[in-house]
Amino acid sequence: MKALSVIELAKLYGMTRQAFYKQVNKGNLTKNSDGKIDLAEAIRVFGEPSQRVNQLQTTDTQKLSEVHILEQQVHMLQKQLEFAQEREQFQRDELKAKNGQLQAKDEQIESLQRLLGAPKPQQQTEQLQKLTPETIQPTPMVEPDPIIHEQQLEIKRRGLLGRVIRAVLD
Repeated sequence: MKALSVIELAKLYGMTRQAFYKQVNKGNLTKNSDGKIDLAEAIRVFGEPSQRVNQLQTTDTQKLSEVHILEQQVHMLQKQLEFAQEREQFQRDELKAKNGQLQAKDEQIESLQRLLGAPKPQQQTEQLQKLTPETIQPTPMVEPDPIIHEQQLEIKRRGLLGRVIRAVLD
């Protein structure tokens, strides 16, 4: 039988030296008088070295493929985030533009209201020039006609039906 040192076994199996020392301390592996471990004993505990290395390589390959998949997912999520940020910025810009348009329309409405409500400057100056103390005459007080006033009050007092009947009869 061939005996190997812990360092040689660690390289052969692709494991750490501490893993072998733990097995020795547990009593699963025994050392010879020269401090080496029989290969047959290592095979009994850990299996064939080539299988063990293949298992480690398979595990590494699986881990690498998982890492690759995770990297792809992270890349995809980054792209989605960038797209969402671009869409949000576009919507903010659209909202600013609409607010600007609304503000401009509000200003137009306000200025039109001012123009419609206020007399024109030329007309104002002409009217002020005409209103001198000589041209200002008091307006005579006209007494309301009592008959017309009474008819208006009567119309106000009547309801719709009464007014319709009164109109048909007259």
